[in-house]
Amino acid sequence: MNAVPIPAGPPLWLLAELTYRCPLHCVFCYNPTNYNRIQNELSTAQWVDVMRQARALGAAQLGFSGGEPLLRDDLVELVQEAHRLGFYTNLITSGVGLNPARAQALKDAGLDHVQLSFQDSTQEMNDFLSHTKTFELKQRVARLIKEHDWPMVLNCVLHRHNLPHVGKIIEMAVALEAEYLELANTQYYGWAWLNRDHLMPTHEELREAEAVVNRFRAEQEHQTGPKCRVLFVVPDYFEERPKACMNGWGSVFLSIAPDGLAMPCHNARNLPGLQLPNVKDTPMAEIWQRSHAFNAYRGDAWMKPPCSSCDERHKDFGGCRCQAFMITGDATQADPVCSKSPHHEKVVQLVKQAPSGRHIPIVFRSDAESRAQHPQA
Repeated sequence: MNAVPIPAGPPLWLLAELTYRCPLHCVFCYNPTNYNRIQNELSTAQWVDVMRQARALGAAQLGFSGGEPLLRDDLVELVQEAHRLGFYTNLITSGVGLNPARAQALKDAGLDHVQLSFQDSTQEMNDFLSHTKTFELKQRVARLIKEHDWPMVLNCVLHRHNLPHVGKIIEMAVALEAEYLELANTQYYGWAWLNRDHLMPTHEELREAEAVVNRFRAEQEHQTGPKCRVLFVVPDYFEERPKACMNGWGSVFLSIAPDGLAMPCHNARNLPGLQLPNVKDTPMAEIWQRSHAFNAYRGDAWMKPPCSSCDERHKDFGGCRCQAFMITGDATQADPVCSKSPHHEKVVQLVKQAPSGRHIPIVFRSDAESRAQHPQA
């Protein structure tokens, strides 16, 4: 694998995954299934140092994520420092833990933006998919966000259980006055990989949902006043070409895990041989510019056929390295979503075979299940 340092621009987007702890138990969570083994969260001072170094490198946007970032008692302090440094800040949250007092403190600290997750438009399905009773809480939090005049992105991960409800989900977003609704079809990493047979839709279900979205967009064009922009992210497995994952490996995205591991994407710790650096002992400039991990798949020198000679290689950058590894066992392969990949048939079969695996119980994210999946922890 070629890991010679390649000139890189600044890491424009910093994702601070403050903790893997979370009160929800979502079946599609992208957090690692072995999160129970990941201990020693960065301290407040260490996170402040990360933000200062990243800002010096040119990072402009900062997402506070998790797990549930509101479980960190120092969140207000971190937002305040990020605002002082000049970051545009975004809180990515389930809403659990955001009460009026906490919301006002975050507003005073300079928080710019909130992304609130829902699992569905009904209490029954929302609470089933998260294995919690949080639907009414999320409704209250959505109103709290608007009361504090934050721009709000309402996020809903789509899959076979809620794709038929897309119209109702849009109605809910409009009623809650969300500026954006992100309908992100499930990407199969972490817990979603374990549950993919339960989550994988059919082509017809996906087409019907997309048609509902397109009708809403067309209706919005003829309306005046505030509008809700709907983003519909088609799942990779149903495409003929892969997405430009993270806009290219080590191009604009830098993720820091709760334990300080620095990653070019939030699933990279699952890739073998990457020698992922840690901010506890390595300067951010060294990590971004010269580390093996961030140079492993930069540029195109690492590519094998068919990517190496493909006219689209500088458009999709070979697709997703994590997806290539999880499906083919080799992270240097072309993303098997691509119809040019010699492994594309594996993706086709995963979609076709999904219904046959639905007799297996759904695995809800939890500490007990994390230990069960990784008993050596």
